[in-house]
Amino acid sequence: MIKKKQIRERKVCSMRKLPIVEVKNITKVFPGVRALDKVSLKLLPGEVHGLVGENGAGKSTLIKIISGVYQPSSGEIIINGEKQVIKDPSSALLLGIVPVHQELNLEQHLSVAENIYVGRQPKTKFGFVDYREMNRLAAEYLKELDVHIDPSIPLGMISIAERQMVYIARAISLEAKVLIFDEPTASLTEHETESLFQAIKKLKKKNISIIYISHRLEEVFHICDFLTIMRDGSVVAEKSISEITSDYIIRMMVGRDIKEMYQKERIAKGNPVLEVRNLNVKGILSNISFCIRSGEIVGIAGLVGAGRTELVRTIFGDLQKTSGEILIDGKVVNINSPSDAIKAGVGLVPEDRKEQGLVLGLPVFINICMAIISKITSLGIINRRTETEFANQYVNQLAIRTPSIYQQVQYLSGGNQQRVVIAKWLATNPKILLVDEPTRGIDVGAKAEIHALLNELVKKGVAILMISSELPEVLAMSDRILIMHQGQVKAELPGGRTTEEEVMRYATGHANA
Repeated sequence: MIKKKQIRERKVCSMRKLPIVEVKNITKVFPGVRALDKVSLKLLPGEVHGLVGENGAGKSTLIKIISGVYQPSSGEIIINGEKQVIKDPSSALLLGIVPVHQELNLEQHLSVAENIYVGRQPKTKFGFVDYREMNRLAAEYLKELDVHIDPSIPLGMISIAERQMVYIARAISLEAKVLIFDEPTASLTEHETESLFQAIKKLKKKNISIIYISHRLEEVFHICDFLTIMRDGSVVAEKSISEITSDYIIRMMVGRDIKEMYQKERIAKGNPVLEVRNLNVKGILSNISFCIRSGEIVGIAGLVGAGRTELVRTIFGDLQKTSGEILIDGKVVNINSPSDAIKAGVGLVPEDRKEQGLVLGLPVFINICMAIISKITSLGIINRRTETEFANQYVNQLAIRTPSIYQQVQYLSGGNQQRVVIAKWLATNPKILLVDEPTRGIDVGAKAEIHALLNELVKKGVAILMISSELPEVLAMSDRILIMHQGQVKAELPGGRTTEEEVMRYATGHANA
């Protein structure tokens, strides 16, 4: 009954309201690539319109056209019933279209209020900046979002989530009619995500429309009213959120059924490969002990700030331990730097592939071979033939989708960038692979492929230590799960049989409550 009512309400709404934004048959062609093929979309006033699809489906190209970064090769854009040419981001801003990117374009050294009013600060009658009035107005806009930040403090002193709210307040002050959110919760905690959702609900009440892009389907169902699904540069489905299921979205996104999102293969385990004994890092990690056997995936769960990333950084020699021992194949090893770790057979797929795992401006083959320079160098000269042979081997082995090994990594999709990072470490022939958030920011199809790759590695006897903030992933993919809280391992639970509730009790420190 509710479902039929919601569908009927949107149909009535469609008849009653003109779309605030309508794109008709938009096509965008780059040299050798048709990024968009006759894409159409309608955004109603006060609507949260979800936009989903695999990396490379055309979502980013579409929103860049709507926000004036790209010009369409053909098609038209209609704003409030009038055809418009959005020639640049400034033109989009004048039309009330404001993108909220993952990397917020804000100045950390300026105050919160100055960021909200940058370039248009209120002035006194003598022509000076009226800081008192600017702070007062900024506080009012923040209050509308139920955000209580001192507008006079430097932006660099507040959290990522609070900066996002500052950006939204800035958009409201610019009288924005459309906000475009691109993976807005990628760096937010669960509590911060809920605060963002509350802010979006307030924007809806102001009749501000939202285009919401996310790989997290649970968020799409929680916050969106309507959904457009893209694949290979085309729209393949447009549905009210009440009409669809997660399975339907995944099937339309990838063009096939993914029967199980997390397919873990259980295999026989070998001898212990990595053992950590009473590991301490002053003020960060306390008395951590565990072991991993060959052919085993050990997951690490915990809240932001629990010490998960710091643990793998310490094992990799990027963070110095205060005390404790690390053993590989039963022998104590001294790992004081990443080069020591690599020599000992340890590889690290870092949390942030773009900042820590890749050099985006360099081609695929150089990125893959970065960690094995000594293998392909003679008398200080790189053997380019050997280098390209290694690169082609891993591009084929990991099915990296790239026009060639000479393509710059920045132009690959997120899933293929992640494969390049993994390929770099596989080239070192590791015994132990540390993977930190292996599927963050990649689409559901690419996630399934990364999981299949991890399964293949453990079949070959690699020991994997995996951090994931997605509880379904860590529960399904792990043979055992270590739960961290405040720099300590609070529990070790079996994979496959543990519930999310059990994990969260330990992760929040309430296991005995």
